[in-house]
Amino acid sequence: MAKNVYLESKPRYEILDGLRGVAAFLVVIFHLFETYTPHGGQQHLNHGYLAVDFFFILSGFVVGYAYDDRWNSMSTWSFFKRRLTRLHPMVILGTVIGASLFFFSYDAFPGTVEIPMWKFMVCLVMGLFIIPCSKNLDIRGWNEVNSFNGPVWTLTLEYVANILYALVLRRLPKIALAALCLAAAFFTLDLTMGWDVFGLFPFKEFTAADGSLVSYGGPQYHVKGGWALNPQQMYIAFSRLGYPFLCGLLISRILPSRMSAQNPSGSPFHVKGGFWLSALLLSIILCMPCIGGTDGIPNGLFQAASILVFFPLIVLLGAGSRTTDAFSTKLCKFLGDISYPIYITHYPLIYVHMSFAAKHADAPLWMHIAASAGVVVMALIIAYGSLKAFDEPVRKWLTENWLKK
Repeated sequence: MAKNVYLESKPRYEILDGLRGVAAFLVVIFHLFETYTPHGGQQHLNHGYLAVDFFFILSGFVVGYAYDDRWNSMSTWSFFKRRLTRLHPMVILGTVIGASLFFFSYDAFPGTVEIPMWKFMVCLVMGLFIIPCSKNLDIRGWNEVNSFNGPVWTLTLEYVANILYALVLRRLPKIALAALCLAAAFFTLDLTMGWDVFGLFPFKEFTAADGSLVSYGGPQYHVKGGWALNPQQMYIAFSRLGYPFLCGLLISRILPSRMSAQNPSGSPFHVKGGFWLSALLLSIILCMPCIGGTDGIPNGLFQAASILVFFPLIVLLGAGSRTTDAFSTKLCKFLGDISYPIYITHYPLIYVHMSFAAKHADAPLWMHIAASAGVVVMALIIAYGSLKAFDEPVRKWLTENWLKK
C-alpha cells in the first residue's frame, strides 16, 4: 500500500478520554489555588501538577495504540502531519489568547509594560511555532519558554516525544522498550527521592539582614518544574516525560498480546463503573495533601509511587473498562473533547486572575471566590468555543486539504 494513503482514526478509549478531561479540569483548579499559595507553602491541591505526568503516560499509550501497526502504510512525514494537525492549531490559538491578555496582568507582573515591541513580537512568533524562548527573551519574569501561555512547555515535550517515537521508539522490541522504561524510572526517583546524582540542585547560602546564614535550594523531593531553559528545569522536564511516555507506549504494546474473546482489551482490570472508579483514584492522587511536608522523602515516595505505579494502573483500569450507561458515555466524550482546549487556553486567564488577586489582596473572601469561579466559567466557555469554532473546523480543513492530498 502506498505510504501517503490517509488512514482513518481508530476507535477511542472513551474512559481514557474522560480521565484526560478530569485531569485537565483539576489543573485549572490547581492553578487558581496557586494564586493564593505563599511561596514555598503547601498548595490546596498539592499534587495537581502531577496531571502533566499523567498526560504523558496517556500520550504514550494513545500514540502506540493509534500508530504502532500502521507503519507499513504510513510514512514518517505522514505521522508528523497527523500530529501537527491534531496539536498545533490549539497551540497557535492559546498563544494568541495569551498575547491578547498579556498586558492585563500588569499588577502581578509590572515589568510587562517595560518590554520593547521587538521583544514582544519575537516571543509571539516563537510561541506560534512552539520554539522555546531562552532567559534573555523572558518578557514576564518567570523565565517560561512561552511567556504568553506557560503550559505550552508540555506541548514542546509532546513534540519531542512524537519525534523520538517516529524515528526510534517505534522500531524497538518490547524488551528494549521495557529496559528504557526501567532506566527512565531512575530519573523519576532521582528527583523524588532527593538523590541528585548529577549535582544539579546544590544547596546555596546567603547572609540575612540580621547576620544569620540562610541555606536554600538543594534536592527538591518532587517533580514540579520543567518550564524553563536551564539545566535544572530541562532535567526535570525530560525526567517527567521519560518514564510516563515510555510506560504508556509499553502498555499499548503489551495489551494486544493479551487479548482474547473473554478479555477483548487485554487489560487485567475491567470493572463496571470503571470511569467513576478511575476518576476517583486520579482525583485523590492529584488532591492528596503533602505527606510530611513539601520537601522530604515521605512526599517524594508518594509522588514516585503515583508516577511509577498508580498512574499505569489507572490507565490499565481505564483501558480495560467500558462505560455502561448513556450519561457516563456522553460525559467521557465531552470531557475528552474539552480536555486539550481547556488545558491549552486557560492559563492566560490565570495570569489575569493573579493580577486581580495582587491588586485586591484585601478584598472580601467572597469576591476572590467569585473571581475564581468566573475564571472557571470563562475557561470552559473559551475552551468549548475554541473547540467548535476553531479547532474542529481547522482540523477538518487540514485533513481534507493537507492530510488526504
